[in-house]
Amino acid sequence: MFRNRVRTLLLTGSAAVASIGTAQAQTAAQNTTAGTSISNTASVTYTVNGTAQTTNSTTATFVVDRKVNFTVIADQGGTKTQVNLGQTDAVTKFKVTNTTNGIQDFFLDPGQSLIADGLVTGIDDFDMGNLRVFVDSNNNGVYDPGVDTRAYIDELAPDASIAVFIVGNVPGSGTLSQANVNLQVIAAAGGQANTRGEILLPTDLNLANADNTVDIVFADDDNDGIGVDLPRNGQGRAYASYEIGTRNVALTVTKSALVLSDGVNTLNPKSLPGATVQYCLLVRNATLTASANGVQLNDVVPANTTYVPGSITIGAPGGSCVLLGSTEDDDADDATETDGVTASFNSTNRNMNAILGTVGGGGVTAVAFKVTIN
Repeated sequence: MFRNRVRTLLLTGSAAVASIGTAQAQTAAQNTTAGTSISNTASVTYTVNGTAQTTNSTTATFVVDRKVNFTVIADQGGTKTQVNLGQTDAVTKFKVTNTTNGIQDFFLDPGQSLIADGLVTGIDDFDMGNLRVFVDSNNNGVYDPGVDTRAYIDELAPDASIAVFIVGNVPGSGTLSQANVNLQVIAAAGGQANTRGEILLPTDLNLANADNTVDIVFADDDNDGIGVDLPRNGQGRAYASYEIGTRNVALTVTKSALVLSDGVNTLNPKSLPGATVQYCLLVRNATLTASANGVQLNDVVPANTTYVPGSITIGAPGGSCVLLGSTEDDDADDATETDGVTASFNSTNRNMNAILGTVGGGGVTAVAFKVTIN
């Protein structure tokens, strides 16, 4: 009875203070940490026949309960990530902030989502492949493959934030537009580093407060604001999307011929029978924002010329054509190739084939081969 009366008085006093308007909300780090023991002892003085006396009350002790709260948002300068068909390890970025009065772990669950409701615009018409989630382990705000490998948030301090990445692969073909994804974050128990705590279960609010037990109270809002997430459920959701914005690039091939030698003139060789001519092909991607993938170059050696065996080179442009590059063999067996580009010459159809792979935005790749004039 006495304890209930004290609690009523304290609540009344708090309301009176709040009504003055001078109190300000504290941050999570300023709040008393969950599990902290608060003790209080009163004293009373009195006199008996003129003699002063003092005595103390019993000590009232309780522990501070855990007020679980956090936010999760898409954190990439908008909800959309621009991607290309066939792109692997495409990234959407989120931010989770812990506003609990204690250290928290968080379980992370990435998923595909049809939901838009103004959170993201556009129509969801494909799914990402190999969808995964990773935490920014070195806090640089950028997904680093092989470095950011943890799939849960570990020991996040009050008021601290951390980046979370959803990573997936874009299909390689189709009339595709957009894939929506969502990140579900679920509060879990902290306290043990490098171990994901168990998902928290709230204390039944119908039970009276237990002074010596840290009750778990969910205080989170409806994080997504559309009712998929619910208030006070220890969970939060945020949404982002992968958008295929560029379907073609300004890819051009410029071909030129240079007479290297004719067996007669040293200074200015001419196109004489027996002369060696180098063909130079510059493959240029003038689109800065998108790569051209799977680039293959085919060139049929013209009549009245003979291909010079082993003369194909591929690399960065410069000099007479290729400044920094590699000499490619003429066969189609590329098992021993390690430089990422390959080439071959088919003597039957007289076709020179160069497999260049990816030509990045604004990139240029040079291919050269030689013929002799019959």
